[in-house]
Amino acid sequence: MGGGDISSASTLVKEHGWIDAVGISYGQSKDNIDIYRLTFRRDFKSRWLEGEMEYLSGYWEGSLNYWNGRGDENFGIALSPVFAYYFNASETVKPYLEGGIGLSVWTETKMGHRDLSSNFLFEDRVGAGIRINNWDLSLRYMHYSNAGIKEPNDGIDIFIGSISYKF
Repeated sequence: MGGGDISSASTLVKEHGWIDAVGISYGQSKDNIDIYRLTFRRDFKSRWLEGEMEYLSGYWEGSLNYWNGRGDENFGIALSPVFAYYFNASETVKPYLEGGIGLSVWTETKMGHRDLSSNFLFEDRVGAGIRINNWDLSLRYMHYSNAGIKEPNDGIDIFIGSISYKF
């Protein structure tokens, strides 16, 4: 594989099955905390509830996360199974609805005035998107909190946009 050969790199990734898409996301909390995510995805191989024009499936998403706001920074990693209900509008266009709950680990327990109380947080999401050929565009609402395992549990709510590319 020679210097920057994207075709060879995507073939290598497909053959070994680690990831099949990469993406970036940007969002913001209601109190102006900026959220940046670098994502790595792997589609599920299974489909359920298949109809003539729709089916249920999903993907695993791992992410590297950075939060910046009110003079504070936080770094995290996350892994989430995400279930998606796809609508086959055409061979190349697939709108979908998604939802998932995953796990994340963070370097800090405080962010601005928020006390998350724990470095371990759940990552909840609901959203909608569209896959066009190899591109995926989505808008999501995401919520991070420790689910009341430790108090206080201020949590953080985010509206976020994402774009990803499937190899």
